[in-house]
Order: sequence, then C-alpha cells, then structure tokens
Amino acid sequence: MPQSQPQDAQASAAAPKRQLTLFDSTCIIVGIIIGAGIYRSSPDIARSVPGAGWLMVAWLLGGLLSLIGALCYAELATAYPEEGGDYVYLNRSFGSWVGFLFAWSQLWIVRPGSIGGIAFVFAEYANQIWPQAQGPQATYVLIAYAVVPIIVLTLINILGVPEGKWTQNILTTIKVLGLLAILLVGFLYATPAKSLAQPATAPQPFDLQAFGMAMVFVLWTYGGWNEMAFVSAEVRDPNKNILRALLLGTVAVAAIYLLVTGAFLHALGFEAMRSPALAADVLRLGIGDWAARAISLLICLSCLGVINGQIFTGARIYYAMGRDHRLYAWLGRWNARLGTPVASLTIQLLITVALVVWFGSTTRGFERMIIFTTPAFWFFLVLVGLSVFVLRYREPATPRPFRTTFYPVTPILFCLSSAFMVYSSLSYAIHQSSWEALLAVAILLSGVVMIYFNRPRRARSHAA
Repeated sequence: MPQSQPQDAQASAAAPKRQLTLFDSTCIIVGIIIGAGIYRSSPDIARSVPGAGWLMVAWLLGGLLSLIGALCYAELATAYPEEGGDYVYLNRSFGSWVGFLFAWSQLWIVRPGSIGGIAFVFAEYANQIWPQAQGPQATYVLIAYAVVPIIVLTLINILGVPEGKWTQNILTTIKVLGLLAILLVGFLYATPAKSLAQPATAPQPFDLQAFGMAMVFVLWTYGGWNEMAFVSAEVRDPNKNILRALLLGTVAVAAIYLLVTGAFLHALGFEAMRSPALAADVLRLGIGDWAARAISLLICLSCLGVINGQIFTGARIYYAMGRDHRLYAWLGRWNARLGTPVASLTIQLLITVALVVWFGSTTRGFERMIIFTTPAFWFFLVLVGLSVFVLRYREPATPRPFRTTFYPVTPILFCLSSAFMVYSSLSYAIHQSSWEALLAVAILLSGVVMIYFNRPRRARSHAA
C-alpha cells in the first residue's frame, strides 16, 4: 500500500477544475444546439404541418419541451455537479450496469454518430464553397471534408480547456451574428411574388401523424440543451450557474428559432418555406446571388460550433466511466499538464473517424448517422427523466439547490416526450428497413455482454 498514496494524490491533482464561467457554459449549450438543424429541418417541418400557424406552434412546443427537460436537468446537475452528467445520474438511480451501458452507447453510438452526422453536413456545404467533390472521387472528398474538422477540433480540445472553450465561444458568437443577419434581411425584405395577389390555396387538414413527424425534426433541431450536465464539474459556482446556463441557453435558442422562422415567413411566405434552399432564398433578397456561398459559410461555422461542443462534452462521459470501471480505467485519466481527458478525446476521435469513413462510403451519410444514433439517445433520456423521481426517493438528504418546477408534472412530461421520440425513431427505421438502427441495437446488446467482463473500479459511497 505505500505506493497508493502518491498515486492517489497525483490523481486528485489531475482532476477537472472549475474554470467555465456562465458565458462559457451558455455558449456550450447554444453552440451545440444551433447548428445546421434550423436550415436543414425547417423545410421538412413546413411540409409536415398544414399552415404557418401550426409551424410556429411546433417550434414553440419544441422550445417548451426542451425547457421542461432543462428544468429536470437543472435539479440533477446542481445536486450532483460531477463530470459525466447522465452517466452519474443513471449510476446513482439504477446501478453501475445502467451507467456503464449508457457510457457504452455514448462511446460507440450516440457521440460519434452525432459528431459524424454534423461533420457530413459541414462537408456538404464546404464543398459548395470550394467545390472539389466531383466525379468518381466525390465520396472520398466529402469524407475528407468531414474528417478534417473532427481531427483539428479534437487537437484543440486536447491542448486544454481554455483553448476549447474560447474556440466554442468564438464559433457560437459568429453563428448567432449570422442568424441575426438572416433576421434583419427576413424582416426588412420580402420576395416580389409574396407581395403580389396569389390565388388562395385550400387549407390543409390537421394530421396528427404528420405533426408528430414535424415534432421529431423540431426536437432533433433543439437537441443538445442537456450537454451542460456533462461538464458540470468544470463550472464555476455550479449551484447558480448550471441552472442559469441551462435556462438562458434553452430560452435563447427557442427565441432565436421562433424569430428566424418568423423572418422566413415574412420574407418568403409559408409555401416557399418548403424549399430546401430556404436560408439562401432569404439572404438573396438582401445580398444578391452570392447568398448561396454566404449561407454555406454560415452553416459551416455553425457545424464547427456543434462539433467542437460535442467533442468537448462527450470526452467527459468516458472519463467518468474510466474512473468507475476497471475495464476502461485508462479512459479515467486526466492529463495534469494539459488539463484535459486526453485518452477519452483520442478514443472518441478514432471511433468517430472510423464511423465517418464507413457511413460515408455509401450515400446519405448524414441520414444514416441520425438513424444510427436517435433510438439510443432518447431511450436514455427517458431513464434520466425517471432519475428525478428515483433520486428524490433514494437520496432525500442530498442538498438540491434547485428543485424542478411543477414537480411531478414536469419530469412526467419529459419522460413522455422522450418516449415518443424513441417510438417515432424506431417506427421510421422499421418502415424504411434501416440496418443502421439494427446495428445500434446490436452494439447495445454487446454492451450488456461486456458488463459481465467488467467489475466496478471503486465502490461508490452513495450506492444502495
């Protein structure tokens, strides 16, 4: 035992430091949520609702459901401000095997799939700025476009938290300014066709199934507000700033999405919102025909913000798993010199690049990535919602600086909306005969098998 004390002292010294301010934390949330989703999903949402009123209702409902989720996370994150977020809550609520399975799914499915999916969007729009993907080599060029930002941003995050957080802050600020430009043009200009008298179109009847599909796209576009929990151990004054960042980030994004949708409607009208070139159509009104390149640049910068934020937060999950499980102890090392989980960032990079190359070798890389990740992501959000109930019952003495507003209605609504997303994603995969969803299920099952080869690295004081 004489050697254990120096090792323990070194391990405690090489640990996360509270260096993220409220602005840094809010930028992480806003930066992850606002990516290419508002540009890519808006036409699909418009095609799934009967009119402009229902379009605004869908975005407002998505914001409310995200706010409900943020309130649940605020209670959990302030009560347990540890590195790992969902992993910590699931460990405490349902045991180490559920926490292990969550981290397993994040390592092999959710995180690399999410990062890779956005990287494919970056590649598509980067190719519009600098067209290189032509002819038989097009697939390989797009893969290269997708891989390069993942590698570069991972290296930046390995260098240290200040570099990673300032990169996130700058990218988030740029993308918000870009959206403000769209708002300005959208509310100041309108297409000539919109100002002319148009024959009235028959109103479409409300279709619950179609509206449900619209909500799938809406909630995917709002996805990322829960990422704050993964870095809660690095937030200054967590009792106040975690709650503030969750609420500020979620409300700010909801307001931006509603305003941008309003700008789209004002500039183009509802029917034109179903155009895939929606954002470019709006900017063309104010800046001319080179709007396509301008919007491509904006979307690329937005994608970089999402990729950087997910790289930053995702590695913290594997770090937490490595602290608890001997099989992954090498992931639980915090580099004292750089102040980052280097091993976790590296394995995340390797798995993500491998999936990008694999999925990118076929068509529709982005869609395949989303199908691959969605069921597992929302399944574990259902369990996180249940954790609010379980932890209040099992650990009533734990200080809770914030208690979820309107409990128990709030976590119930959160669980129901998350379960609906699981159902919708699996239903889509089944109807589309998607092998990607089956692959994700197989990986989850392999994680169940790995539980039997793994023993907890250390006992938790809170274990029942």
